[in-house]
Amino acid sequence: MAEIPPAVRRALDEGRDETRTLVEWLAIDQAKLLASALPTAGFAAAEVKAAASAQRANAANGITVRVKQAGAIVHGLLAGLPAARRRKACAALAGHRSDMVRAFLCYSHLADHGLALAERLAAARRFAADAAMSVRECAWDSFRPALRRELQRGLVLLRAWVADADPNIRRCAVEGSRPRGVWTHHLEPLKADPSPGLPLLEPCRADPSDYVRKAVANWLNDASKSDPRWVRQLAARWRRESRCAETAWILRRGLRTLRRV
Repeated sequence: MAEIPPAVRRALDEGRDETRTLVEWLAIDQAKLLASALPTAGFAAAEVKAAASAQRANAANGITVRVKQAGAIVHGLLAGLPAARRRKACAALAGHRSDMVRAFLCYSHLADHGLALAERLAAARRFAADAAMSVRECAWDSFRPALRRELQRGLVLLRAWVADADPNIRRCAVEGSRPRGVWTHHLEPLKADPSPGLPLLEPCRADPSDYVRKAVANWLNDASKSDPRWVRQLAARWRRESRCAETAWILRRGLRTLRRV
């Protein structure tokens, strides 16, 4: 972080630029960023000051926790607005130059406990298609807890996503439903029986996007750690039915844990 040029650091803290690396994302002063971004959404000086102060109190927490806490602060501000003003404020934050500001808005939906699963997925969709990978990661994380609670329904709702023309949307559906994941809660039913996730994997087994293929491979690798037999059987069928380089690449990467045991 010390190697980030001061001018770059100021631009990030003031929301005048997007992050280019994880280190830049980690280095942002989120309280300063809120103080810079919220006025563009029409919030009054007193509201902005209180929001920045609240986020400053969260400074000792981990990065993901802090971004979610900023999202909760944004949710609280938005919830107090009339509908028309709320839509205008959301549009300003959704179109903000800073990818972290857009992530704040994404996580504001996580803090909205009144949203049904379908509404939560609809809210996450715009962030799943964001140009910044940092925001796309927040998109699936914003609906993962709700998916965990209503897994069967969520897997059905996500089927439309894997048919979307945008590879970012397809990837989000696969990544968001991984049985294990890296920095998220596990989906225990899918660890015990991965088969309900198959309708999300089948349409992507020869996907032209390497971004999607990596997610499919990681999904299979997750499943192989608890149900290797299911993954081996699926791999054998895919080799017969989909004899192309894309499927072969997915299977090489997806079976990497099994090759080590």
